[in-house]
Amino acid sequence: MSSLILVPALCILPALARDIGFPPIAAVHNPSYQFPLGHESTIDIATGSQFSGLTTFANLPYVNCFIDDDSPLNSYDIAFVGAPFDTAVTGRPGARFGPKGIRLGSRRLGGWSIYTGENVLASWAKLVDCGDAPLTWLDNTVALKQLDLAHKVASSRRANTTHLGQFPRIITLGGDHTTTLSALRSTYEKWGPVSVIHFDSHIDTWDPEVLGGGISHYAGINHGTFLHLAHEEGLIRNTSIHVGIRAPIVRPKGDIRNDLRCGFEIITARDLDRIGISGIVDQIRARVGETNVYISVDIDVLDPAFAPATGTSEPGGFSTRELLTILDALRGLPVIGADVVEVAPVYDSVGETTTLAAAEVANSLLGLMVARPVGGSGHEKE
Repeated sequence: MSSLILVPALCILPALARDIGFPPIAAVHNPSYQFPLGHESTIDIATGSQFSGLTTFANLPYVNCFIDDDSPLNSYDIAFVGAPFDTAVTGRPGARFGPKGIRLGSRRLGGWSIYTGENVLASWAKLVDCGDAPLTWLDNTVALKQLDLAHKVASSRRANTTHLGQFPRIITLGGDHTTTLSALRSTYEKWGPVSVIHFDSHIDTWDPEVLGGGISHYAGINHGTFLHLAHEEGLIRNTSIHVGIRAPIVRPKGDIRNDLRCGFEIITARDLDRIGISGIVDQIRARVGETNVYISVDIDVLDPAFAPATGTSEPGGFSTRELLTILDALRGLPVIGADVVEVAPVYDSVGETTTLAAAEVANSLLGLMVARPVGGSGHEKE
């Protein structure tokens, strides 16, 4: 009988304890800075959360940049575009989920840099996240044509701050490295050929006849040949540079450190030990000069200890700090496009090591664009 009485009593107790009150000065020495909430107090559910709403890069506003009805009233200066494509890899797949992973890794980005004293998310530039380009996973040719069009549409909007630039600039979140070809085609239409600063463990200038094209022309477009194709299409200048190479390459004629077929000079990962970060930065600046620059960062340029979640890991690469220091030291270059690619979150650690690193890289690329507005079209054909 006592047990029957106890059960209703247990149901009543929680109801009596719903209103939880605190002493007016609960462990607070200066009560003027803390006030208890009343029943009628206003609560903010619109701002201040890293986890509410859509997951965009660094919690930026979302704009569908690919549909005419949605974008004309939403001009922007710099936009993030996801490229969920990974069916042209020669190693592990999974980079189609890279855009989502990088956005998740960026949730805590914001505030003022301890190095520059600036907040790139609160600058002159209007920033948006366009979401992912709608790509099929079943046909590479169709998917890349879709990505070509997505870049063309997103980059053809009118810039928000028109006196600092006619067209918006795009930072692509990949996706495997093949996606850079679409970005370079888009930048060429607006800016002409660019000098590519290519951070990667692999040269990605393989002749399609050697890598993939020996099977079929269809297979010749992949994440190891896209720069060769960009060179053939006249999208890039002969003032481009590979940084961080450490995978084997086919020995070109002459100096092994210069792949002159596609206009690229080579800086290896171990050059960091020889000439240091300042030496690498000086060599990059000397190579590209004052030409318009496109920066492409394959996350496998980092040692697998810092970025295990990628398709073709190569031990012996940069640390995250070294890469970020090099990128930030390129401040002042006219960066008109950029990307972070080959992030495959399924291979990441539980600490999200790779996606956090990739988000910081994208943030540094954004900082370079904010630091150097680029006015006009700059379309000068070679």
